[in-house]
Amino acid sequence: MAKFFLRKKIGDRVANGHPWVFGNELGDSEGTAEPGDIVEVYSYNGSFIGKGYINPASQIRIRLLTRDKNETIDEQFFYKRIKEAWEYRKLLGYVENCRLIFGEADMLPALIIDKFNDHFVIQSLALGIERWKGAIVNAIQKIFNPKGIYERNDVPVRTIEGMEQIKGFLSAPFETNITINENGLKFHVDIENGQKTGYFLDQQDNRRAIKPIVKDADVLEVFCYTGTFSLHAAHYGAKSVLGLDISETAVATARKNAELNGYQDICKFEALNAFDVLKQWAKDGRRYDVVMLDPPAFTKSRENIQKAVTGYKEVNLRGMKLVKPGGFLVTASCTNLVTPEMFLNVIGDAAKDARRTLRQVEWRTQASDHPILWNVPSTQYLKFLIVQML
Repeated sequence: MAKFFLRKKIGDRVANGHPWVFGNELGDSEGTAEPGDIVEVYSYNGSFIGKGYINPASQIRIRLLTRDKNETIDEQFFYKRIKEAWEYRKLLGYVENCRLIFGEADMLPALIIDKFNDHFVIQSLALGIERWKGAIVNAIQKIFNPKGIYERNDVPVRTIEGMEQIKGFLSAPFETNITINENGLKFHVDIENGQKTGYFLDQQDNRRAIKPIVKDADVLEVFCYTGTFSLHAAHYGAKSVLGLDISETAVATARKNAELNGYQDICKFEALNAFDVLKQWAKDGRRYDVVMLDPPAFTKSRENIQKAVTGYKEVNLRGMKLVKPGGFLVTASCTNLVTPEMFLNVIGDAAKDARRTLRQVEWRTQASDHPILWNVPSTQYLKFLIVQML
């Protein structure tokens, strides 16, 4: 097995627990390795750091899988890791739908597995983890005996790793339009064509957090996707709910979700560009008791962080202008590139421009089935805020 040594003044981050080793952090090496091979990493003075998979084509040259020198990376290793992750989810009560594997936070870098009841969706986002896809599928089969396994590897990041974008069955074919239960509601999930893995599980706890503020309220949800927050608002007693999304397909699914739960008379959905209509609606004097904003990431690269910040401020400013005095703003950001501090500053700046005073109700992050490792900051990515607009 090839050995790679960290440079003297650069390796502290890795030695202190971060699983990523960048190319500029590596110095000497012994032996040769093919892309995707398991290699050993040592400090500059020869102390063992860990084992992981290598890919010279990636900026993240090595991703560590274990810090135990005696642990063998084989099929049993992946079975053990997935079983441990499942035991953690069960302990916290995530037994029906959950993110079963959240990459680095479950010590399986670049691997995502979402569990939708008896169906599983896999994303392998690096060459080294792709090599073990068969072992991962076998582990899921052995632990869960699922109705189906599907891969959603139609993501651009795979091209950086030298892999093709693909999607398809990793088990016998099955109906990919399924229905799941969440917080007493039912939702359609399109495993094959929905965003990401078909559904956003990371907000499932936050959707319950709106319960106290939506009863008898007129609610607007912007960037509603398939209407999950909207349906929760109706479920918790909202008087009326309007959901907006630019995607006709998402809006069609949101309408089906409303009918599935019997809330089609309370929840209405329209396919509109939020940036086009919110400013005009504020001028028109439209006001809501609750405005909910769950926009897309706006950026996936550090070079465009300022653009993302500008986007978040703009949409929150427009949303704030639609909230009645004493009403509530529910707002989120789903990119780890915008830190919690940056996000809160954006909301504060928007409130100043809107000439509104904020009273914090809830400040949350992603659901606990998306665990956060303190020594891997990127595992904390979701910011979720409820404020009263005074």
